[in-house]
Amino acid sequence: MTSDPDLVDAARRLRDGLQALFDTAVQAVARRCGNAGRLDPAALDAAQGVSYELAWASAELLAAQTVLQAPAAAGLDRALALLFATEAMRAVLGRLESVAIDADLDGAPLRSWAADPQWPALRRAAAGPAALAAATRALAAAESEIGPVTVSAEVAMARDAFHRFGLEVVAPLAAEIHAQDLTIPETILGPLREMGVFGLSIPQEYGGSAPGQHDDTAMMIAVTEALSEASLGAAGSLITRPEILSRALLAGGTEEQKQAFLPKIAAGAPLCAIAMTEPDHGSDVASLALKATRVAGGWRLDGAKTWCTFAGKAGLLMVVARTDPDKAAGYKGLSILLVEKPSTEDHAFDFQPEGGGRLRGKAIPTIGYRGMHSYELAFEDFFVPDSHVLGGEAGLGKGFYFNMAGMVGGRMQTSARATGVMRAALREALRYTQDRKVFGQPLISFPLTQSKLAHMAARLAACRQTAYAVGSRLEAADGRIEAAQIKLLACRSAELLTREALQLHGGMGYAEETPVSRYFVDARVLSIFEGAEETLALKVIARGLFEKALA
Repeated sequence: MTSDPDLVDAARRLRDGLQALFDTAVQAVARRCGNAGRLDPAALDAAQGVSYELAWASAELLAAQTVLQAPAAAGLDRALALLFATEAMRAVLGRLESVAIDADLDGAPLRSWAADPQWPALRRAAAGPAALAAATRALAAAESEIGPVTVSAEVAMARDAFHRFGLEVVAPLAAEIHAQDLTIPETILGPLREMGVFGLSIPQEYGGSAPGQHDDTAMMIAVTEALSEASLGAAGSLITRPEILSRALLAGGTEEQKQAFLPKIAAGAPLCAIAMTEPDHGSDVASLALKATRVAGGWRLDGAKTWCTFAGKAGLLMVVARTDPDKAAGYKGLSILLVEKPSTEDHAFDFQPEGGGRLRGKAIPTIGYRGMHSYELAFEDFFVPDSHVLGGEAGLGKGFYFNMAGMVGGRMQTSARATGVMRAALREALRYTQDRKVFGQPLISFPLTQSKLAHMAARLAACRQTAYAVGSRLEAADGRIEAAQIKLLACRSAELLTREALQLHGGMGYAEETPVSRYFVDARVLSIFEGAEETLALKVIARGLFEKALA
């Protein structure tokens, strides 16, 4: 296994060179999509193909930079960093070549970069058969975590506690919850309430555990990852909804609303759900149409929501509704209403509150991500008092902004969910390939198996380290684009890694009794919710890159 510091220097230099070529491409496309210093919507739509490639390239470059900057010691950590950086650069080179062709840009600088003699030398040293074999041997013998990150003693202690809880309580129930499509039982929820898991993003002054001056993003990532390793649907996703709702409340809620709701959310009573997506609009938030009509003392809700995860068990829904009847107002006509309802474990409910109206919900059958259940909701003349409009009268028309404040944290939390699932899949793949004999030899002894395992570990390590690095930036700055970039990369990586883990199991991987089959179907949802990857790539990442280039 190579640990030559000259290789790291070469990798950094090559990555920086590729970053410069990427920046040039972004500037060229931004100019074509700009008009008087502002982006033109029609031009952006016409450039979706190149925008998508540039968004992905930006995420890969960010992760490559992170692993190459990390103070990794010689050995497995260094080998995985070099492997990922090399593969990321190979992917970025291909994307930029595609952009150059589709956008009619000069491809000569890319060819010059690829002709650098250090590029094939790095690929041979970092991703050649000998390097992959050595990395796999070290991986099989490793007792430490893959992709180590530096955290505080408090975060490390919490991570270990939730990891033990996942192993001892969640994991033994996960298969049954998935197979029988059960709702997460109180045997899981009760102890998690006592451990304070629902208050991780809520300041101490409101009953949570986050420092008042800033978010404890590292704590949230560590706990989420540990629980997701045990089960995405039965534990790892429980933090997402309180994460989004609490951040939205902190961003726009009145002091009275913060005092009324945040301590309850932190205690996990009630549990939360987010009602944003609609049947006809998906990720197009600006076009949401659930109608809120002003009446005496409040509002009446009429319309439908879908993919509202945990809506049955939840007692508090964050509902994004159109309070301005003029649809031309777009996202400026949206507000957030806080809807209280009874909690139920049933897959269908029909709630008729004293204030009048009706709220019906029905769980949507899904191939994975079971335990929480996502619901279709139908509001019929449902009354919500003025006191439950986020931000009060001053919050009307600001629902989009409050929702986005919540979604940044939700995307970081989803990145941690992805790395947790990856950790579980890699663990199972390593165990199985060491135990399984093929043609009289352990499966792990074959070069192709070694290549798969090494690449899986490298991708996991890069996503973990980047998630923590971006999380630390969120506490000091906006980090909106970076949060979207790591969400994009980590969620697709979870799909790729769980697929390889299942493939390495052969026929047994396709059996429901094998955990990797559950990891595979669970991971597939990650690239869809909390911002579908296409929306993140085009509307958040690429648009943000172009706006910065034109500034």
